[in-house]
Formats: sequence, structure tokens, C-alpha cells
Amino acid sequence: MSTPRPDPVGPGQESVWDYPRPPSAEVTGRRIEVVLGGRVVAGTDRAVRVCETSHPPVYYVPVDDVVHGVLERAEGASWCEWKGTATYWDAVVDGERHPGVGWSYEDPTAGYEHLRGAVAFYPSRVEAATGDGEPVRAQAGDFYGGWITAEVVGPFKGEPGTRGW
Repeated sequence: MSTPRPDPVGPGQESVWDYPRPPSAEVTGRRIEVVLGGRVVAGTDRAVRVCETSHPPVYYVPVDDVVHGVLERAEGASWCEWKGTATYWDAVVDGERHPGVGWSYEDPTAGYEHLRGAVAFYPSRVEAATGDGEPVRAQAGDFYGGWITAEVVGPFKGEPGTRGW
């Protein structure tokens, strides 16, 4: 399968096709918020932004910046060739369980140690996610958790026919 042609990049935008492989992971000062049950359950100005070729950025929120008691360990695990074994999380807000809203790397591989103690949220599985106040669109596909904002252009992995990218 051939690599797709990147979408045009406008002022203030970046192409996910310029992101590295293996992915980068850097702390950002952007304001990241996640809403469930009508309230902010996670909010931080110190998320780790992970950027990987063909994917919108993923933001990992330090668990200290998630409302205490909201996260509960979910069943299952997966493996990332770069970051290691992922743990999955449900959220419980006002007695309502929201399954599989996020994932983390409890023992990340070398180079991704600063992901330890942080959780990434799927925008498609929460009521709202914002980056610097901008509503986030979810990356297509049930497996991916990228945050699409006006600053990133694709095409993005996850759409039908992109499995081989």
C-alpha cells in the first residue's frame, strides 16, 4: 500500500506526515481538559504530547491532574512497539461507568519514561475534550485516540483503508 499524499498545510498548521517515527513525546503547556458526566474530570497544563507519523497528537494527562477516584482499571491490554504494554481505564462519574475511556503505560519502554503516571483519553469516548479551549475531534477507528484540532492536517490513520500505513 502506498503512502497517501499529505493534505496542504496552512498558516499555523502542521502535517501529521512530518511527525517522527518512532514517535516524539514532549511535555506541553497547553491546557488540556476532559469532560464526563457534565464535569471536568481531567485538566492540566503539563500533559505529554505524543506525535507519530500519520496520527493526530495524543495527550497524556498526569494522573495527579485527574479527579481523584474517577479512574478504575479496565480489563485488557495491548502492546505498542515503541511505548510498551498499555493498561486500559474506565471512568466512574457520579456512579455512572464510562468504559474504556483511556489508557496508560505503567512501565513504559526506554525513551518514554515520562508517560509513567499519565493517562491518555479517547476523545470519542468522553463528552468533550479540549486543547487550549478548542473542541477536539476524535481520530477515526476504534483503536486510535488522536486529538484532531485546527492546527493538524492529515490524512489521518484510522479511516477505512489506512490499516497498512
